[in-house]
Amino acid sequence: MSAPALRLREVRKAYGRTVALAGISMEVQPGEVLGLLGPNGAGKSTTMKIAAGLVGADSGEAVVGGAAAGSRQARRQVGYLGELFRFPDWMRLDEMLRFHQRLAGSSGGADERDRLLHLAGLGDTSVRARRVGTFSKGMQQRAGIAQALIGDPRLVLLDEPTSALDPQGRAEVRTVLRGLRERGVAVVVNTHLLTEVERTCDRVAIMLEGRVVRELALDAAGAVAGARDAAPLLVRTDRGEHRRESASDDQVATLVEELVRAGERVHEVRRDLPTLENIYLSAMAGVDGAT
Repeated sequence: MSAPALRLREVRKAYGRTVALAGISMEVQPGEVLGLLGPNGAGKSTTMKIAAGLVGADSGEAVVGGAAAGSRQARRQVGYLGELFRFPDWMRLDEMLRFHQRLAGSSGGADERDRLLHLAGLGDTSVRARRVGTFSKGMQQRAGIAQALIGDPRLVLLDEPTSALDPQGRAEVRTVLRGLRERGVAVVVNTHLLTEVERTCDRVAIMLEGRVVRELALDAAGAVAGARDAAPLLVRTDRGEHRRESASDDQVATLVEELVRAGERVHEVRRDLPTLENIYLSAMAGVDGAT
């Protein structure tokens, strides 16, 4: 089995008396998209910055692809787009990407720039010739995503990558993330948009006060994995209600079949499936271990 693209073990970080991370541990595997959720101040951005090598941990272990986070070997494997990024206003788009290619030591040249700009929806010749300072916030966000993918990184860290995008732009970012997953690239996305997490992520880490309070796997449909089998069941018939604390799909079908065979008329079958939003709000309220 290949090494995790990112491994954090009991990582702690404080800024003066403010504790940003209180000993978090997590792993991200190649080809996996992990979503970080939590309120402002939960430690999500600090986690991203430590993984990118921009901030050093006070203690614990942070490893990127087998190399210590922040080392030259680790930085070569990371693509990063910060939440509050800013490119030089006077640079033209193509010039800005050439500059970042030099910084990253990428030899991809014009072919790489063409590919990344088309991925980000900025491939038009007239757009590439414009100064970045004339771009809308959404266009700058797309340019930032293209920049983060320079050099074919094995770990991509995106801090609020769709915050300024319209629905079409968000759909394009989801296409980019799917392409990265198919190429075996690990992605960590910090976002407040639960719907984007459900549509793009394989797994979710919910953070609160510098800790990971819940980790959840999502299925192909964006639902919480295993939630269906654990969901309470209500079957209402002409003779009353039948309840089960949990039931798999097969058990639901069997129960309905038995009731019909017994002469009951089924009026309603309802399962209260836990949603990512419900689980997130419970974690924020201090439920299920979030203390």
